[in-house]
Amino acid sequence: MIVVTAPTGRIGRLTLERLLAADAAVRVIVRDPARLPAATRARVEVVQGTHGDPEVVNDAFAGADALFWLVPADPRSPSVEEAFVGFSRPAAQAVKDQGVKRVVNVSALGRGTPVADRAGFVTASLAVDDLFASTGVSLRALAMPSFMENLLRQTELIRTEGLFTMPVSGSLKAPACAVADIAAVAAGLLLDDTWTGVGEVPVLGPEDLSFDEMARIMSDELQRPIRFQPVSPAEVKDRMMEFGMSEPMAQAYADMAVAKDAGLDNGVTRTPEGSTPTSFRQWCRDVLRPAVLG
Repeated sequence: MIVVTAPTGRIGRLTLERLLAADAAVRVIVRDPARLPAATRARVEVVQGTHGDPEVVNDAFAGADALFWLVPADPRSPSVEEAFVGFSRPAAQAVKDQGVKRVVNVSALGRGTPVADRAGFVTASLAVDDLFASTGVSLRALAMPSFMENLLRQTELIRTEGLFTMPVSGSLKAPACAVADIAAVAAGLLLDDTWTGVGEVPVLGPEDLSFDEMARIMSDELQRPIRFQPVSPAEVKDRMMEFGMSEPMAQAYADMAVAKDAGLDNGVTRTPEGSTPTSFRQWCRDVLRPAVLG
């Protein structure tokens, strides 16, 4: 039995689809089962509630062999540690109590870099890895850079102004990955019952690109001029707070941006095992172009 958290989100939904395509036995934790497609509900066990609730995770993990863990960080949390580690603590205890054998955690790149201890959301993600590892469970942390899908938050800006912004230098080359590839790696690990121990699995995409280079590719694929404009971490923090994010969470987001600009995502050498197939150009054709022009 494989337990999947956040099954209606981008990564969880695609991971769940792959598990069901492989005829795996799956149990999902979901606040609102109606958000699952009817065909999916018919093929999975459903535990209703939040996976931050001790009773919910204890029920869901009973008899489970593997767990797909994704923290839906509360933007209004009083601290980034509470949003990630505090939320995950009941699950870590339930993993131990219920004898879950393997955990796949959606985590981040950066472990071992000079800025890893002041990287906001990333620092907290790495702490979740450590929390699960402390239980004795076998763990694979998906060590990921920024997602290509993050650009979809700026669809309207791209459509109307030919512009996208990030609090990172336009010339810094770094990896980026597509959500579909994350799901493929996660599902592969969840379906494999042979691995043990604790380790990271980089999910790096096929190439390093700067945001300036991404803008040129977007211009090609959208057939209109697109430019990248860097913004300061302070501007991003203010914007996040305007959208309702708490001050500590907005600061953690800004801290992550500063760390990425200092090379947080550049500490892992790309290998065939750590590469994933979807290029940024292909992602633009398959995902961004329909979103912007559709």
